[in-house]
Amino acid sequence: MILVTGISGQLGQAILRHLKTRGADVTGGTRNPDGSTHARTLNFDDPQTLALDDVATLVFVSAGTAEDDVVIARHQNLITAAEKAGVAHIIYTSLADHGDHLGFALAHRWTERRLQEGSIPWTILRNGLYAELIGQLLTPDEGVITAPLGNRGVAAIARQDLAEAAANIALAPQKHAGRIYNLAAMRAISAQQVADQVGANYQPGTLSELRKSLAAADLLPFQPDMLVSIHSAASFGFLESTTDTIASLLNRAPLDPLQIAANSASQSS
Repeated sequence: MILVTGISGQLGQAILRHLKTRGADVTGGTRNPDGSTHARTLNFDDPQTLALDDVATLVFVSAGTAEDDVVIARHQNLITAAEKAGVAHIIYTSLADHGDHLGFALAHRWTERRLQEGSIPWTILRNGLYAELIGQLLTPDEGVITAPLGNRGVAAIARQDLAEAAANIALAPQKHAGRIYNLAAMRAISAQQVADQVGANYQPGTLSELRKSLAAADLLPFQPDMLVSIHSAASFGFLESTTDTIASLLNRAPLDPLQIAANSASQSS
């Protein structure tokens, strides 16, 4: 059986949906299942809930944003439980090669190292930032976009493409054992392009202004730094490296990241 973790999030939901559509023997795991027959309780903070004895392939969607020590402890719990249960393969959704400057990179790289040093065959999917997220960051306010994403590109990629690629690998994981796939987009998009697409003026503010606005928002203590790191890395061209790997895993052309981002920006406004 295939188990997809994190199905309360959009990536996990999408992976599960693709596998169910393909007729796979699959279930989902989440901290708070809603009674669905395709979900079981998996609380990464509580090893007693991590029952994996019937799982052959574990699609390990990262445990979400939190302080590094919390995320790492959660990931350690799950990987240890998988080793004890004899899981045959782990597919982990990590962060793209160019993401090391981002404030949430460390826990991903730790988890990759833990898998590589562990006893279970693995596949690592280094996912780029979602085009949907970039669109949300570029939501216009009264026709003006002020997010300080600079004038460089971001190799953002559609979440649905990443989900389908993960599902494809989960159906034949042995073919991908020991592989690290860098799944940034095939082309980078800029904030100006998104603004043009949605008919907005792009007037980027400063990182200091962004940090002040985030300080006034209802965010968890670690979240402002993570968000600022995205804007800073994008502004100075650290997120624009592209790759065509996603197309080979999908066996089709990927979705247009500019359209996806523009749609997200429009829906969020």
